[in-house]
Amino acid sequence: MSDRQRSVVRAPDFPVGLEWLNVDRPLSLKDLRGKLVILDFWTFCCINCQHVLPQLRQLEERFPEELVVIGVHCGKFHAEAETYNVRQAVMRHDVRHPVVNDPKYLLWRAYTVRAWPTIVLIDPEGRVLGSMSGEFDANAIGSLLEQIIADCDKKGLLNRSPLELTLERRKLIETTLRYPGKVLADPAGRRLFVTDTDHHRIVVFGLDNGRVRHVFGSGEPGLTDGTAARARFHSPQGMALRGDSLYVADTENHAIRRLSLDGRTVQTVAGTGEQSTPLPEAGPARATRLNSPWDLEWVGDTLYVAMAGSHQVWAYHPQGGVISHVAGDGREALKDGPRLNARLAQPSGLAWDGERLWIADSETSSLRTVGLEEGGEVRTWIGQGLFEFGDVDGDRATARLQHVLDVAAGNGRIYVADAYNNRLKVLDPRTGQIRTLSGSGEPGFEDGFAGEACFWEPGGISFAGDRLYVADTNNHVIRSVELPSGRVETLDLRD
Repeated sequence: MSDRQRSVVRAPDFPVGLEWLNVDRPLSLKDLRGKLVILDFWTFCCINCQHVLPQLRQLEERFPEELVVIGVHCGKFHAEAETYNVRQAVMRHDVRHPVVNDPKYLLWRAYTVRAWPTIVLIDPEGRVLGSMSGEFDANAIGSLLEQIIADCDKKGLLNRSPLELTLERRKLIETTLRYPGKVLADPAGRRLFVTDTDHHRIVVFGLDNGRVRHVFGSGEPGLTDGTAARARFHSPQGMALRGDSLYVADTENHAIRRLSLDGRTVQTVAGTGEQSTPLPEAGPARATRLNSPWDLEWVGDTLYVAMAGSHQVWAYHPQGGVISHVAGDGREALKDGPRLNARLAQPSGLAWDGERLWIADSETSSLRTVGLEEGGEVRTWIGQGLFEFGDVDGDRATARLQHVLDVAAGNGRIYVADAYNNRLKVLDPRTGQIRTLSGSGEPGFEDGFAGEACFWEPGGISFAGDRLYVADTNNHVIRSVELPSGRVETLDLRD
């Protein structure tokens, strides 16, 4: 923009009455005068919005005195409109800048935003400099900010005094687990594997007594192979067991790690540690960039990968050390058909029922399958599209889910972690009917039978015998669900 254009594009102020996080009072643009301001329009379900957060962190660290980032949360799903859920996301993703919850899209409309994520840049005098939608590279934006800061400095426009923050994350109490993402039960080995996502580690518990057997990961985020104690992960999610090896989707490292359970070592088997943009390309696994792998599932000798960040399913072939594309053309949508031409939307859970690979397709709130045979197709069982969601049991035409995060197969049924509905559901593939198995639908922490029990954004589910094991993410616990009654108990897991 020219100076003349900038002089008339005054940034709209924050409406009165919105709820704020990470600060002890609502802010106004007057409070931010003298700062470069980035407004980050986001919704916490969105993988692209999640990718933007570390880029913003880099900019905040590079320009700690000159730049203020304000997260403007405009939730896509009903559950995301609630500030108590946004608070959990702010803590889970370690967001360290002010966040304002905009459930009615007041700021979204004022700034004519049309997509998540979008950033808007405001100068120290409160004028809009420009906006950009989609993911971005912090280095490129940083170079632009350097020029603007130098220009503003010459004009004496900058205020380098710090903005007072009251971080929500400081309110977290210490618990054995913190925001566990996925769980995997191993009845034969009497083990329970948990990705302790926010502690950046994998914990192996005894299935009988809940005591810790082993821990993989130092607890600090990073990408380091080696011994169990020295290794580092970054927000790990799904797991798959093969012999004495546990494979882990190391989500924010964009990698797949192999844990030797006997040797107590960790090895990266796929991914370089860098995110692939725009799309991954098939090739040698260790030399191929991945994009937020979220879950894993063995079918024969092939390890299938829910590649949430590129809206695809991939396959890792250990014998050849290669990784290849299986389904999804990379565009975010609900579209069935030949698997390479079909469209997925942030697949976050996988399960094999002996015939089909099931997908929890989170952004379309749907259950889908992909045929792995030559010429196989993607088929939608429950779900209608990116903006069709709800909490309705029934058949394909009427049933609605809300941001499903995982699936498990057993007893001829498909069990579903219906995360934003705070419920567990069960699908009978023979009839196409889905019903609530357990959970009142209200976020909370309560054991008991089906309608009494409360979950809070369950993100992982594993089937074993007559039980389901659930990673109840926002409650920081693992729950056990008795089948078929749906009775819920909280496991007593201890370090």
